[in-house]
Amino acid sequence: MKSIRIGAGLGFYGDHWEPVAASIERGGVQFIASDHLAELTLAILQKDRQRDPTLGYARDVVPMLLRLWPLMRERGVRFVCNAGGLNPQGAAQAVLAAFAQKGWKARIAVVSGDDVLPRLQRDGTPTGAFDHLFTGEALSQVRSRLVFGNAYLGARPIVQALDEGADIVITGRVADAALFLGPLVHGLGWTLEGATRREDLDRLAQGLTVGHLLECSGQGSGGNFGSQGAWQAIPDLAHIGYPIAEVWTDGSALITKAPGTGGRVNFDTVRQQLLYEVHNPHAYVSPDVVLDMGGIQLKDEGEDRVHLTGARGTAPTDTLKVVAGFRDGYKAEVTWGFSWPDAWDKAQAAQSTIRTLLKDKRVPHDELYVEYPGLNSAHGALAPLPAADALNQSNEIWTRLVLRTQDKAAADGFGRLFPWMGLSGPAYTCGFTGLHNTSELLGIWPTLIARADVEAGVKVEFMGDAA
Repeated sequence: MKSIRIGAGLGFYGDHWEPVAASIERGGVQFIASDHLAELTLAILQKDRQRDPTLGYARDVVPMLLRLWPLMRERGVRFVCNAGGLNPQGAAQAVLAAFAQKGWKARIAVVSGDDVLPRLQRDGTPTGAFDHLFTGEALSQVRSRLVFGNAYLGARPIVQALDEGADIVITGRVADAALFLGPLVHGLGWTLEGATRREDLDRLAQGLTVGHLLECSGQGSGGNFGSQGAWQAIPDLAHIGYPIAEVWTDGSALITKAPGTGGRVNFDTVRQQLLYEVHNPHAYVSPDVVLDMGGIQLKDEGEDRVHLTGARGTAPTDTLKVVAGFRDGYKAEVTWGFSWPDAWDKAQAAQSTIRTLLKDKRVPHDELYVEYPGLNSAHGALAPLPAADALNQSNEIWTRLVLRTQDKAAADGFGRLFPWMGLSGPAYTCGFTGLHNTSELLGIWPTLIARADVEAGVKVEFMGDAA
């Protein structure tokens, strides 16, 4: 039975690509699928694009491919990524320009059509259209402040690009697991368009599961493994190997990693990733298939090998998810520390002074958020604070104060409330950080859009020459 080997690329913008090189060199992969867009990454890319309209893509794709392309070209490995972000054409042009300086050639396919901002900005949309997916709020509350809106595309354009001979496929916003499903459909000849037979839907569900297990780079092979008392046994994270899947025509799959790399692929590490960011394991919705994880079986075969079967699929919905971003004011933050004795009481007195100054100066703000790094900034309300007497015995207490405001001048002036207290406030200040760091806030608006309204505008364009 025919099989395809596909390796995990990055799990977010800025992730490490040396483990990808190990998968190419020693993992026998035919494809690498790389996810550069965490849920909020488009907000980062929008800020880049505001400064320079030629940007808006994940710029790590250029140095990454400069490192990987010689290895890929030698072994015939093909590469799929969503690093195009808000500007997939710009990403492809940047890669081709960098390749040209090396005398390299590659055929790059660019997938566009996920940008639905003009539809969201259009006045006169029916009541209820594009309401917030979780709160039900009307889009009209933020429509005038929208700066991007992108639908999560599925695997179809990736399959088309690979069918037409692309060495590298660069997309915008695509569902994370679809980056992996596309090469599997292409390489194994699965039915994607209009799939209705049980065996076809189940194969797609297996492929979607594989993508979900590989989309977070090292998290699928023991990285970020949080099992108390067990994480210490994960070996050599400094040289972690990203997960690799070998997938057969019937959809069954083996999750493993390149030999000689660190990390661990076993029942526990794989099942932790399986449930990562899953709201309903019986209806994990994607653009290509709706996955029911209830029947999945993970068989640990030892030696970093876990066999995957049992995913069930049903037909996809007639809508696609959209992530939109809107201008949501500004923030400024200062971190301020106090040392023993009475460090906690000093921090409380200093915080009270800041609140008094904000009131006295009538500084417009929506919120002053306060947390204590080392005490409750990781777990929030789930980490109850010790009693004040115990906290006053601490060597030091740090306080992070974040002002959220719609007024940029108010954010710019927040840091000026602090320095004088270095000599005139509570004793033994450990120092300030962040006195001048105003940044614009972008709110996220998740919603749904009719599939037909998006897919009609999806394009696959080719740039560059074959190597």
